[in-house]
Amino acid sequence: MPEQTTSSIVVDAPPSAVMDVIADFPAYPTWAKGVKVADVRSSFAGEQSDRAREVFFTLDVAPVKDEYTLAYVWDGDRQVTWTLVEGKMLKALDGAYVLDDLGGGRTEVTYRLALDVSIPMIGMIKRKGEKILIDTALKGLKQRVESLG
Repeated sequence: MPEQTTSSIVVDAPPSAVMDVIADFPAYPTWAKGVKVADVRSSFAGEQSDRAREVFFTLDVAPVKDEYTLAYVWDGDRQVTWTLVEGKMLKALDGAYVLDDLGGGRTEVTYRLALDVSIPMIGMIKRKGEKILIDTALKGLKQRVESLG
């Protein structure tokens, strides 16, 4: 597996509100920079609260422009992880949102991401791209959750 890049942000909302936004894939194009399409292809039933199992994405944000499908595993409102099922440019895309309840209606969200592309790319450039993707995603998530609160 490729090296992971990690970053965190504190959101002024409880973990359940943060995870509700993370799980609302159809809304991603309105707040997740570069996401043009987020189409739930299959869902879990029962204990997973009908959360998405596989989601198809169209992404256009430098340095990544691709269409891909991710498979998700949910752990309540504590964590969600994903892995690449298939992609055009991406060879690997593993990630997670880990939510830590800080109390008082605040949540620390840690985003881990490791990606590998089919075109040669210097490791330093790849890490910088991951960092930009993560920081942009965390800021967008924070803004979306807090605007709904």
